Amino acid sequence: MEIFTMATATLTSKGQITIPVQVRTALGLETGDRVEFVEMEDGKFSMIAASKTVKDLKGLIRKPAHAVSIEDMNRAIAAQGATAG
Repeated sequence: MEIFTMATATLTSKGQITIPVQVRTALGLETGDRVEFVEMEDGKFSMIAASKTVKDLKGLIRKPAHAVSIEDMNRAIAAQGATAG
């Protein structure tokens, strides 16, 4: 992985940082957007833009042909858990 630029931020006593402008620009972040920190390997984290809302996900998954009850879901989860391992 090649590193082109480095940006630095300072952690406040409240655990907050200001994301440098070049990072915000590269990630396409705007005021109110969210970011996710994903743990990689060797104690490193990757920061990714998580600016999509739940409403943005509408239509990505088809509705099931028939409704499934919570009890059916729990049975399926329990059955899968019993076979995993």
